[in-house]
Amino acid sequence: MPKQPPRDSIYAAPRDMIVDFVFDESVTQVFPDMIRRSVPGYDAVVALTGLFAERYAQAHSHCYDLGCSLGATTLAMRRRIAVEACRVIAVDNSTFMTERCRENLSAESSDVPVDVVCADIRDVEIQRASLVAINFTLQFIERDQRLSLLQGVANGMLPGGVLVLSEKVKFDDRDAQQFHQEMHLGFKRANDYSDMEISQKRAALERVLVPDSIDTHLARLRSAGFRQAHLWYQCFNFVSLAAFR
Repeated sequence: MPKQPPRDSIYAAPRDMIVDFVFDESVTQVFPDMIRRSVPGYDAVVALTGLFAERYAQAHSHCYDLGCSLGATTLAMRRRIAVEACRVIAVDNSTFMTERCRENLSAESSDVPVDVVCADIRDVEIQRASLVAINFTLQFIERDQRLSLLQGVANGMLPGGVLVLSEKVKFDDRDAQQFHQEMHLGFKRANDYSDMEISQKRAALERVLVPDSIDTHLARLRSAGFRQAHLWYQCFNFVSLAAFR
């Protein structure tokens, strides 16, 4: 039997003060459990990002996983890349995450080289990219810096390259927003998060995770220099977009 990841109980006890959410050592330890119980469709998005790598990775190019956390998307891409001289570059600004990412990558043998870089994704120069994945990461970047980040991605892409951008989103329509919020809440309850855990984590994320609408994302991608972009996956208020260079 494979070893089960530690269970997320970070917000299981009442707190006198809720501080902003950070990807520290405690989050790193429980991250696989946390994200699968919190983000509907996460496993599907990660696995299908591997199919993007199979279809769009070009020989003698780079594939980037920006905000790689423990390397789930990096692994999915590496397993499906079938062209020669294609290197994966995984980037995260958390030392705890990148250390564990290296451990997870070393547990599987592969001929596809991977560089794990501990850095702010805004400081990474994208070069000769055929595929870039930004899965559930842009939402943590300040809004006024999101366009410049995506412009850097677009400028560093090869013709025919693709960006996979996955995010939590909001809805301008009040009824739609209420529906998706309630369904996401039901998802977390179904995964055994208590109302106190949900409330305390929401408070911790309030100023850290700032979602945009799907239309805002699409408009920003066009402004960044992508020739077309569209929605390819949605599960409640979590979506993934594909943008083509």
